[in-house]
Amino acid sequence: MSVVEVPRRPTMQGIQTRRKSSILRNMLSKRLGMSLPNLRADQTFGFERNPLLTSAIVSDSVLKTLPKPVKVFKLPDFPVSLSFHSVQAYYSELIQLLGKAIFLVQNENSALLARFYYLRGFINTLCSRRLDALTDFQNLNKTDNAIFPTHLFTWLVDTLHQDEWQQVHKRPELKRLIFKIKTDNEKPVVQTDNHIKKFELPQNPVDRDEFVRCIQECGIVKDVATILRLFDALTDGEHKKVDPEVFREFYTFWKETEAEAQDVNLPSEVISHLDNSEYIYKLSSCVKTSHGVGKIALTQKRLFLLTDGQPGFLDITKFRDIQEVKMTSAPFLLVRIPSLRIRTFSRPEFFEANLKMETELWYLIVKEMWAGRKMADQDKDPQYMTQALTNVLLMDAVVGCLHPNRSISAASKLVYFDKIIHEVHMTVPNTTSETLKHKINPSLDLAEPQAVCVLLYTPGQLRAKNSQTVMNPKLWVALSGGRVVVFDAASWSMLQDCIQIGDTQVTCMMGLEQDQVWMGSQDSVIYIIDIHSMSCNKQLTEHRHEVTGLSVDTRDHNRQLAYSCSCDGTILQWDSTSLKVKRQLYISCGRLCFIRFYDGMLWCCCGDSIVELKQTGTPQRRIVLPDDLRSMPSCFSCFIVVPERGQVWTGCSDSVELCLWQINNLKQPPKRISLPGTSGVTCMIRVKSKIWVGCRGWSRVGGLCDGQLKSLVLVVDLDSLTVTKELLAHSDSIQTLCSAEDRYVLSGSARRDGKIAIWQVD
Repeated sequence: MSVVEVPRRPTMQGIQTRRKSSILRNMLSKRLGMSLPNLRADQTFGFERNPLLTSAIVSDSVLKTLPKPVKVFKLPDFPVSLSFHSVQAYYSELIQLLGKAIFLVQNENSALLARFYYLRGFINTLCSRRLDALTDFQNLNKTDNAIFPTHLFTWLVDTLHQDEWQQVHKRPELKRLIFKIKTDNEKPVVQTDNHIKKFELPQNPVDRDEFVRCIQECGIVKDVATILRLFDALTDGEHKKVDPEVFREFYTFWKETEAEAQDVNLPSEVISHLDNSEYIYKLSSCVKTSHGVGKIALTQKRLFLLTDGQPGFLDITKFRDIQEVKMTSAPFLLVRIPSLRIRTFSRPEFFEANLKMETELWYLIVKEMWAGRKMADQDKDPQYMTQALTNVLLMDAVVGCLHPNRSISAASKLVYFDKIIHEVHMTVPNTTSETLKHKINPSLDLAEPQAVCVLLYTPGQLRAKNSQTVMNPKLWVALSGGRVVVFDAASWSMLQDCIQIGDTQVTCMMGLEQDQVWMGSQDSVIYIIDIHSMSCNKQLTEHRHEVTGLSVDTRDHNRQLAYSCSCDGTILQWDSTSLKVKRQLYISCGRLCFIRFYDGMLWCCCGDSIVELKQTGTPQRRIVLPDDLRSMPSCFSCFIVVPERGQVWTGCSDSVELCLWQINNLKQPPKRISLPGTSGVTCMIRVKSKIWVGCRGWSRVGGLCDGQLKSLVLVVDLDSLTVTKELLAHSDSIQTLCSAEDRYVLSGSARRDGKIAIWQVD
């Protein structure tokens, strides 16, 4: 058995810290000897910088916060006699008192309400009131499922009598909860293993699927596309299986290289020239160069020469400054030695290194890093450099484990970015380059890209609830299969790599009162996430079909009314404080796609029509598909109401035009705004005086796209009714758009691309 561990390569800051701590430990050891008792680990104080203030604020793990007020529930006096009737009377009185307590706090304190439901459910269980206990636990599940007693609930269900089961069948919501709990109990338990994983090196030839599993299991790389390129590199000709000895050699070389990186011991004079976050990824052997003798070092940002003798630092180039990379040869006595020549924009003279047998590998490495840097700068996507580094390290390991006769040809199969730059026309339009600020990848830790289905931005707060710190804004990203990823929207760094919301797709999200995020799912449940803890402990289960839309009426700031809809046409109005349904509406349609609240009125997208509802729930206005779209299988995919202009903008999934309707004269044919370079409209949002439009992917051979799927984000001016910007940054259909306080627009795409683009708003 082989133990897999993935040691982290030390940064320059890490080397310095390790060195200082080692010196400090030696000093303490000499001064204090062995007489000290065992001390607890040093407490680390964390500081967070307040973007609104100039001073540093100590994190709330350090500050002494005021204790929360304690709620006291007074128990009834214990009975004098412990006879059966006295005990039952005591329990009955306790249940009555808990009922009164529940009534008093149901609209004020959900955490306390959940505890009362738990207590009353437990007492009802003691009294063999099984149905009452199940009802209490059902209410608890809605209020705070973090303390839901699954085992006790299951035991109660298993002990129900026949007449009690008949009562259960009359309560569809309780019946659904019982079915859900039983289904969850029957699922195989997935063990979350955060310990060092163990796996056995293969003893037999490894086919493609087994190779993918082994590489992922041993923690070398997760991305399936990269692993498949590695598989091609390690397989020989017609034998589409990796020899077990080759696998062992590759794995051993990889682990030894990682271990060597841990032992890098650079002098302080060299470290001072590097950024704190830089890693040493590869060192050449000692070679002669045009600037002296030494070892060439590669980090994620640059190449530098670690000079021989008295160790010194000579900056060769940063990857973005490279102008040309060539393989050449330098004369030495009667022979010519292979060398690598690098020309940069920053120096008139070239840098040349006589790398001898290493020349071809370093040529591939530098070219790949250079291409990755180019693409990262062009697409504003820093992850490209991470991918390029992975490719480079895999090349190094492949060359280290294969016979020299075929090692370079095998390593060249791992070249990715250099091939893209030479094979695909990479020109990015100026408008896109100027407007695109950044790209992030929510599938970074996954084996394959996932579709970005829904985006939600929640603003930050100067003071987070019950905390002394500033809470940064967050970006919530719903991926396939109920997976939700959260980013810090101030730095665009990942805060939470997975919040699992049920087992099915999250279809819609909505921020509420700066404390909650509501998420509708295909499993008909609305999940409520606490913004601060980023955990789900409340569920709304009143819908019977897929939840397709969420909206909120913000006119009353004291008590926001939330609305949800499901595909069967049901619309529920919620009190956002008590989480109780206040009204239920129904609209007759084939499929209710989503709802929006505009100027006090509820608008519904019903596929073949857009409907405005009166306060009573009856339709007031209806927009139907234009005649030319009724003849084809098309439907409304999105709409925007502009109340102050009396306008409704609509888009269709198979139409290359936007339609502009006048609310007060819907019989008049709509104005058409042509959308160039699109095959349909998927989503729209309004930001200031512009409409941002997400489009379906399209492909053409030659020209800009070279046969690849591309998707545009179009910006339409409300005044001129013209397209003012065509933005190209995704290689699959745009799935969702959201605005970040009217300063940025974020677009998310389908799984072929799976990225989020961040656009600057004028």
